[in-house]
Amino acid sequence: MMKLTTMVRGLAGDKAARELIRNWEFDEGTLKFWQASSNFVYVFNCNGERFFLRFNFEEEHTAQQLAAELEFMQYLLKHEYPCVAPISSVNGKWIETIQVPEGQYHGVVFSAAGGIALHGTPTASQCRDWGKSLARLHTLSSRYEPGAVRRRSVEDILRLIDQVLRRHPGEQDAMDELHRISLWLQFLPASRQTYGLIHYDFQLDNIFYEAKERSFHVIDFDDAMYHWYAADIVTALADTESEHDKQAFLKGYRSIRSLDHELEAEFSRFQRFSRLYRFASVLRSLEDSELADVPSWYEGLRTKLLRDCEQDRQGFREPW
Repeated sequence: MMKLTTMVRGLAGDKAARELIRNWEFDEGTLKFWQASSNFVYVFNCNGERFFLRFNFEEEHTAQQLAAELEFMQYLLKHEYPCVAPISSVNGKWIETIQVPEGQYHGVVFSAAGGIALHGTPTASQCRDWGKSLARLHTLSSRYEPGAVRRRSVEDILRLIDQVLRRHPGEQDAMDELHRISLWLQFLPASRQTYGLIHYDFQLDNIFYEAKERSFHVIDFDDAMYHWYAADIVTALADTESEHDKQAFLKGYRSIRSLDHELEAEFSRFQRFSRLYRFASVLRSLEDSELADVPSWYEGLRTKLLRDCEQDRQGFREPW
């Protein structure tokens, strides 16, 4: 989640999007705001075909991390894994950067995903295919050799969480949770089979079903990190309430790739990591967010984030 102050600046008059899009071919009058969370996303057409412009403020994601993200996606595409493709600019670049008074914005463009979004409850068969899709991603990830720049690791994330919490000394329960999680991960066995580059947001809003091929077209690799593959399973299923759907997903996963039983037993603690990471991200987003002149959507979003933080605080007190 980006800082709310960054969100207000980046959306103001769509100026950043309109300047960035000039680096790609596009149909005039088609650029429209899509969403803003960890990135700004706009949709547009080029020769009648749909594309997405995604950009972020330099403070949120470095150009180096963005380049590492695109490198992994191109590796997946090379090995025929269905994910969206980055589109080069008119300057022959994957990433374009603009300078504004407050800093830099880095932008990329992606093709639209094939397939359909699975709104509502997926079938058991679709859940199995979902699990298979993630297992195939992990198999390719386990063979991946990155270039000069690696994606951040779970250890990097723990350091970022620590930096945020140190700015908020009143969050002692969260700091205690960080210490517990750091110690737990320190002694968790890791191998090429169990640890590697994960998507970290493999939920249904980031995958699109191709019924004919019984596969999923994947988007949104910007949260990817080096972590235990089990954490990817946990975050994928975070919003899935049905135990039958979860078991169907795991059955599909295991049909492609083995799942360490000891790591499966740690699923609840991977959930605790996800909660703490989410909490720190939202806490950072809320920093300096008491603004006077704000858009109509601002207070509603800020109130929701404050409520989310309070809910997560309750979880830090749960027995380990």
